[in-house]
Amino acid sequence: MTTEENTTSATRPDPVTPVLTKRWLSPNSWQLATYERLEGYTALRTALRGTPEQLVQLVKDAGLRGRGGAGFPAGVKWSFMPPNEDKPHYLVINADEGEPGTCKDIPLMMADPHSLIEGIVIAAYAMRSHHAFIYVRGEVPHCIRRLNAAVREAKAAGYVGNDILGSGFDLEITVHAGAGAYICGEETALLDSLEGRRGQPRLKPPFPAAAGLYAAPTTVNNVETIASVPFIVNGGADWFRTMGSERSPGPKIYSISGHVEKPGQYEAPLGTTLRQLLDMAGGMKDGIPLKFWTPGGSSTPMFTAEHMDVPLDFEGAVEAGSILGTTAVMVFNETVSVPWAVMKWTQFYEHESCGKCTPCREGTYWLTGILERMVEGKGTESDIDTLLDICDNIFGRSFCALGDGAVSPIQSGIKYFRDEFLALCDQNKTPALAGANS
Repeated sequence: MTTEENTTSATRPDPVTPVLTKRWLSPNSWQLATYERLEGYTALRTALRGTPEQLVQLVKDAGLRGRGGAGFPAGVKWSFMPPNEDKPHYLVINADEGEPGTCKDIPLMMADPHSLIEGIVIAAYAMRSHHAFIYVRGEVPHCIRRLNAAVREAKAAGYVGNDILGSGFDLEITVHAGAGAYICGEETALLDSLEGRRGQPRLKPPFPAAAGLYAAPTTVNNVETIASVPFIVNGGADWFRTMGSERSPGPKIYSISGHVEKPGQYEAPLGTTLRQLLDMAGGMKDGIPLKFWTPGGSSTPMFTAEHMDVPLDFEGAVEAGSILGTTAVMVFNETVSVPWAVMKWTQFYEHESCGKCTPCREGTYWLTGILERMVEGKGTESDIDTLLDICDNIFGRSFCALGDGAVSPIQSGIKYFRDEFLALCDQNKTPALAGANS
């Protein structure tokens, strides 16, 4: 379906009609001329005719929730910004996409950077911010170049800079390249990195809304969250709620990777199930059955084939025993060893731990060592209990959510596939003992 064939924002869309991704396949979709031809910056004109308070209320009414993993209501987050301007107000876009399996924000910025820029200007106006920052992973220079070019285009056209569209509102946008640390996806570590410090999470309170970037009031939002804002302004809160579920409204970009025929980005309403997503992605690769999958990246507890009909919204994932995360759906077939996959993820978290707190720094080290030994066939049954004990000492006790994310695949892997971990232990038994137990 081409973008011209899509329904307008005033009509109720079909469940699979693109909203966030509707411009992606248009020729030169990243250029200003294409964006303007396809309703680009019309929402900004509408927003500037209203008041900041009206925009915050609109986003609240729409029920837009953070698309970076936590799912916190965006309008509520915006309302935390103090109404006075004794200090500068900052808007920071978290584009440090480093969660294994997550690959939605970079394609969005590559294909449609102006939707992010328009959303930034509207959000900044709503929060009385005059300087916004886009913090992008340093490993994606092609994306950084495209963002910088889009900012220059928007500035030349009067959508960014001084007296935007004659409204009297001023805004500067800075694109900042990170240095490749996964921990900088945590909002306070991102702020430290943006200030030129080593990326490490800060103790909260104070929260960024009170003392964030440069100790000034700051709001940190995900790319997809902000890119949704122009559609809400144009379509209205009621239109936005026609998609998704009551408590998790709106469209969502699901990143599907792994053993599927057509991996990629699939936009669907929140609450879509894996069964429906697999239909969109052409089914399991080579027809090999599904074994396990993650609903939101490697930091979310895994699901099995029994969870294919779980609604993938914020409430549905939690009720089924996981979290929605970034909707990075990683699909694994029956050829994959669960202990091996868990080991690879844990190696990543050990490497990316910033080292600030003992539970995460030491815990991920020991978890990795035990899992590596088990995968080599040198484990014991007591190693399973040790793994779970270490997980209990990390979960809820680390400085930030990295520690919690590191233990999720281990705990869920043992919960659903304990026999596979036990099978590795069996390999370590002596032939006589193995025969006695047969």
